[in-house]
Amino acid sequence: MSVFLGEILAHPALAAADPVVHPLGVAADAQPVRWVHSSEVLDIAPLLRGGELLLCGGITLATATPAKREDYVRELAQRGIAALAIETGGALPEIPANMLEKAEEYGLPVVELRKVVPFVGVMQAINSLLVSESVGHLQQADAATRAMAAELAHGASLDKILGVLAGITSSAVKLTSPWGVTMGSAMPEGWNGDIGAEAGAAAAGDTADDGGSGPGGHGGFHGRAGGTVITVDIPVRGVLMGRLEVRVPDAADVALAQVAGERAVDILGLALLQHTPPGLHALAGAELMRAVLNAAPEWRLEQLAPGAGFPTDSPSVVAAIHAASPQELRGAVESFLSSRRIPCAAYLDDAELVVMIGLPCADTVGERRQLVESLKGLEGDHDAVIAVGPLAGGVAEAAWSLAEARRTLEVRQIRRRNASARRRYPARGLVVVDAEDAAVESLSLTCLDASSREAFVNRQLRAVLEHDAQRQSQLLETLQVWLDSGCNTAQSARELHLERQSMHHRLQRIFELCGGDPRGTGRLAALHLAARMAGLP
Repeated sequence: MSVFLGEILAHPALAAADPVVHPLGVAADAQPVRWVHSSEVLDIAPLLRGGELLLCGGITLATATPAKREDYVRELAQRGIAALAIETGGALPEIPANMLEKAEEYGLPVVELRKVVPFVGVMQAINSLLVSESVGHLQQADAATRAMAAELAHGASLDKILGVLAGITSSAVKLTSPWGVTMGSAMPEGWNGDIGAEAGAAAAGDTADDGGSGPGGHGGFHGRAGGTVITVDIPVRGVLMGRLEVRVPDAADVALAQVAGERAVDILGLALLQHTPPGLHALAGAELMRAVLNAAPEWRLEQLAPGAGFPTDSPSVVAAIHAASPQELRGAVESFLSSRRIPCAAYLDDAELVVMIGLPCADTVGERRQLVESLKGLEGDHDAVIAVGPLAGGVAEAAWSLAEARRTLEVRQIRRRNASARRRYPARGLVVVDAEDAAVESLSLTCLDASSREAFVNRQLRAVLEHDAQRQSQLLETLQVWLDSGCNTAQSARELHLERQSMHHRLQRIFELCGGDPRGTGRLAALHLAARMAGLP
């Protein structure tokens, strides 16, 4: 069976820390743990896989800003870790309230370790138990894989092959296309749950085949009412062809189902290859996107593009997308583009979804602007940030467009950290950002070293920066908003949630510190450039 958080906290190695789980009353006994890690790095989330108990000594958290602490919790929760354990006392007397609120919002258990314990000893003790548990899971999963391979060799249907997995995991399993059409399903004997009308029809033999396009991502799991649902993407020759869903009841072993589902990827890929082999167009699209991601030579991109539906001189943009559920968003993006007959190719790499989008040769700039606006209206409740790269004149510039889109995501994070609480971008929901709006920051980051940027900003804005530091004011932010609005005072006041008179007072103070009203002078451009560069690392 799985090792749960409650058991781990009761282990002598951790019980000595006098742990308390927040929020109070959370069901720690039902939270499975895959591994125990220790790290003080606040940007650790991309290096985690999900299911970990993360130990943190609180040293870096003690000096982090409230916004950074909230980002830390949100990123860990979205990565799917089992729990975050923070040592209090000394540098961090107590867990900050905003962290606990954010953790509760995302459903992440936070364990307060009220006494000091050696993290190395804790990891050695707990992980040895988890390794022993994992060996047993691997043996069972390998047995299931061999049985599934035997069924495949005898020409069994997808339902029959999935039945082996359902039996060993005591779970309902379903194999769907990337867009949710059921291709096969199975339930263990005595199953009393519900896997949906489509799956029920499939289990009765009424299955539907639906091929997909684009390479697959990584598996993960998340809780639902009535058990836990594990999802694993099934790629075939680099093209995403299906998604395995394993619905694990409360009484079954979630960790075993996770391992067995992941070990079954190759067998299910072969089964899908027999039933629904990917077309040449899908394969070409996957190969093109891999080449873009690897910044392949121009001749290679131009060689692959026509097969994927992109003429070599086709105008296009590349979007970099970070999402809580990237595969779900991928379906929404591809459906949106397909409905408008816009050529595209997509690649899901870990938590990043990359999409190359073709544009018509006529009114390309206008079409790109319309695309950015249309993406903001994607149907569905998506928690994601879509960064649309600048216009690439041909496929040879696609890697550059992707690099600029990624840099725009970086700039957005910087802006969020530096913004006041009232103006900070929402932590959840769909956000679309345009690389053209971050062109100044991108140029600064790529063409100027940090010392040159800092020197220029100080020459232009030293008095404003010193005023903010000494009086905890927000003159720099006010100046940034005012300049970005085209020096529109009324619009800036609305965005900053200020009374118009207060806005005028702030501007007057800024002008005094900067040597006068910059409008109508050559200093306006320099101030704007410095304001956009302020805060860059």
